[in-house]
Amino acid sequence: MTTFRQLLPAPSASALPYDTLVVGAGFAGSVLAERLASQAGQRVLVVEKRRHVGGNAFDRHDDAGVLVHPYGPHIFHTNSSEVFEYLSQFTRWRPYQHRVLASVDGQLLPIPINLDTVNRLYGLRLTSMELEDFFHGVAEKTDHARTSEDVVVGRVGRDLYEKFFRGYTRKQWGLDPSELDASVTARVPTRTNRDDRYFTDTYQAMPLHGYTRLFESMLSHPNIHVMLGTDYREVVGTVPWKHMVYTGPIDDFFDGRHGKLPYRSLRFEHVTVPAPGGTLLQSVGTVNHPNEYAFTRVTEFRHLTGQRHEQSSLVYEFPRADGDPYYPVPRPANTTLYRRYEAEAEQLSDVTFIGRLASYKYYNMDQVVAQALSSFKRLALRPPAPAREAAQSRLPAVA
Repeated sequence: MTTFRQLLPAPSASALPYDTLVVGAGFAGSVLAERLASQAGQRVLVVEKRRHVGGNAFDRHDDAGVLVHPYGPHIFHTNSSEVFEYLSQFTRWRPYQHRVLASVDGQLLPIPINLDTVNRLYGLRLTSMELEDFFHGVAEKTDHARTSEDVVVGRVGRDLYEKFFRGYTRKQWGLDPSELDASVTARVPTRTNRDDRYFTDTYQAMPLHGYTRLFESMLSHPNIHVMLGTDYREVVGTVPWKHMVYTGPIDDFFDGRHGKLPYRSLRFEHVTVPAPGGTLLQSVGTVNHPNEYAFTRVTEFRHLTGQRHEQSSLVYEFPRADGDPYYPVPRPANTTLYRRYEAEAEQLSDVTFIGRLASYKYYNMDQVVAQALSSFKRLALRPPAPAREAAQSRLPAVA
């Protein structure tokens, strides 16, 4: 049941001014809206282009009644007690530790690479200490790892790189790992023990009733109004406001005046199949396919949600260049371009840019929440600003 208040017609310009106009109802915008409303007593208008809250973390029940993530799997994990305790105000949790297998050479092997991965792939019986020596023997060390290829080859050698990383990366990013920043593959650890969890964070759980319910609870404060299916440019010049929180693509805000920032997108193919007796079709939540097929991975949602059902829903992920922006492409030229937009953003005292798209960084969900909580502390210290009736005149013109 939706608990937040949706404003279908645009509020009139004669209405009391909003203290903050929040653009986007994903984690960044929703957390700041909730904090500003509940802790600073502000009147907040949240404007969301999509017809739902939650951004890419939005979930819903499909036609079969299975809870799915339309924009791909979102698994919550964090080492921050502050982030976890904050979100716990809006949801109960279901403990869940995500596991991933990779289809390599006819086997399903644990990823991140661990002791079992190497032993099963090569038919060995190494111990943890022997695996360290194995990695040392095959690694191709460099003085400074600049690219994603440098990181992986310098850690586990050329063969494991080719089998587990290169094909997946080329599909995911449309670029060879040698063309991508080291940060892309540096995120994936290598283990010498048998720990097959994808994440090792202190807190690993899923919202008990789904992400959408979490967001609805977060946005249910009486000082928050939500407009769905609305582009913020439709209301920015008619609704009086004092400060804007912008969570969309930073280049879109400035109408791409310096050029378009590259993003990778995804196409999702959802499939629902019979699961007699509530059986699960995959042994783990996600199976990666680094070398075969056009898709990168397949996720079975009932692993994540714990839902019992006579059918099971899976999603196949197909990376692509066009479509909704999902992943900033980490290359030096793109960082340079982003810095030009960042410099302009810093000149706007009445707009705060926050989130993955506005910061042009690949943030996990907990990192976005942490960024929003930190931003709230800064915004709460700002002196009150007068409402600006002609708000649109201070922003880039609509193309």
